[in-house]
Amino acid sequence: MNGKQFLEMLARLPARVWLQAIVGLVALVVLAVLGFAVIAAVAALVVVAILGIKARQWLASLFGRTPAPSSPERSERKVIDVQYEIVDRRTEDGRRP
Repeated sequence: MNGKQFLEMLARLPARVWLQAIVGLVALVVLAVLGFAVIAAVAALVVVAILGIKARQWLASLFGRTPAPSSPERSERKVIDVQYEIVDRRTEDGRRP
C-alpha cells in the first residue's frame, strides 16, 4: 500500500470515525496538559514549603530567637587525638613484596 492508497482509504472513512478520532485526540491533549499541570503544582508546593521553612528559620535568627536545633551543635562534639604509624613493607633491597 503506497501513500496515495492510504490517503484514499482514509478519505472513505465515515464522518463518525473522523469525529471520534478528533474527540479522542482532544481528550489526549487535555489529559496530557492536566497531567503536566498536576506535576508542576506538586513541585511548586514542595518548593514553597521548603522556602517557607527556611524563611521562618531566617526570621527567627534575625530577631534573636534560635529555633531548636535538629542536630547536635558542633560545640557538643568531642575531638579525640589519634596516633597513627606508617608501616613500610619494603624488603631490605628496596622492593615491595
